[in-house]
Amino acid sequence: MKLFLGQLYMSNLNTTFMTDKDTSPLDKASSTQESIGVRLSKNISNRRRELGLTQAQLAEKMGIEPETLSRFERGKHLPSLGTLEKLADLLLVTVADLLAEQPKMADDDALIFTSWISDLSASDKTFVRTILKQCCDYLGQKSRANQSSE
Repeated sequence: MKLFLGQLYMSNLNTTFMTDKDTSPLDKASSTQESIGVRLSKNISNRRRELGLTQAQLAEKMGIEPETLSRFERGKHLPSLGTLEKLADLLLVTVADLLAEQPKMADDDALIFTSWISDLSASDKTFVRTILKQCCDYLGQKSRANQSSE
């Protein structure tokens, strides 16, 4: 599957950049189906925003310049396969999700929470989870008390 996605990606990359060197992948989208480059750029941008990350934060985690990430998100450049894998890992999705026509939506708060604590040490993660649990327990009790007094 990984090889197929790589071949599909490279095929689109060659088609996109060899047919008209003055045109960005965003200009290549047809009215019936978006090109892989267009989908990829939108999916990277949308997923980053869903996780509450800025371009600068994600670029730093990747070890690239924010302008490079901006070019990926605008469809001006396509990432290499290695960079694409790293992006997917940091965005908590698969490469296939980044290339998908209908990407997964971050409707799960756990994914957002996971992205926030991903760079923390094991002990710091435990600390954050403990504090979050205490806050949720307190707010749950407060909510139940308010509901019973109404």
